[in-house]
Amino acid sequence: MHGWVSLLWFVLALVAVTAAQAGDARYANLPGGPLVSALKYEDSGGRVRVAPFALMRLPVTNADFLAFVRKHPEWRRDRVASVFAEPRYLSHWAAAAQLGPQAHARQPVIWVSWFAASAYCRAQGARLPSWSQWEYAAAADEQRLDARSDRAWRERILAWYARPSTHALASVGAQPVNAHGVHDLHGLVWEWTDDYSALLVSADNRDQGDPNRLGFCGAGALSVNDRDHYAVLMRVAMLSSLAGADATANLGFRCAR
Repeated sequence: MHGWVSLLWFVLALVAVTAAQAGDARYANLPGGPLVSALKYEDSGGRVRVAPFALMRLPVTNADFLAFVRKHPEWRRDRVASVFAEPRYLSHWAAAAQLGPQAHARQPVIWVSWFAASAYCRAQGARLPSWSQWEYAAAADEQRLDARSDRAWRERILAWYARPSTHALASVGAQPVNAHGVHDLHGLVWEWTDDYSALLVSADNRDQGDPNRLGFCGAGALSVNDRDHYAVLMRVAMLSSLAGADATANLGFRCAR
């Protein structure tokens, strides 16, 4: 009898947690479905099915990450292990637990490593989105769930990549929300994905000659379905060139469930 009572309490607790997550206003619920990826996968040729998932409506901000490092001080820049974050980690903050004039509260957090971003999401009961989840969400514009065939929309995204990255970052949520209810997937910062290191999908090396040629930054173009979607290829090239401890001035993240 005691075992059944324990099981009942476990089920009730699980239902309560699931309901709380489903009602979390920070997340948009995406229906999932078939996706023709811009990347060419060995086993599917780029056709993947994305399961339903939830994605943060906004990138994680400096204020969000500050609250995290205060609660988890092992991720402060003066305490984090060097294997998990390079020396520039959170270097734009005034101090290890203080934002300062170069890091406004509503700006997306940058100079953050994959390890730190992943730890943040785990602390929220979430994880970093997979590349397929990010690509699925980012295919939408303000009205359409998949606007990738619209040349004008693609050129609007490319215009962001053409701008110098020396200006101060805007606050999160300043851009129009897309059809999924998600902001800032384009035009603000690049974003970590959970599987960033596996983005370059190569064919059998016996058919490719030099097996090391995919190790270079621009090699993403060798394994793609849609060579015209240059913005996606730039993201793939950027992410695949990084190590988990790396951090940059224009790379942030958001979480998924």
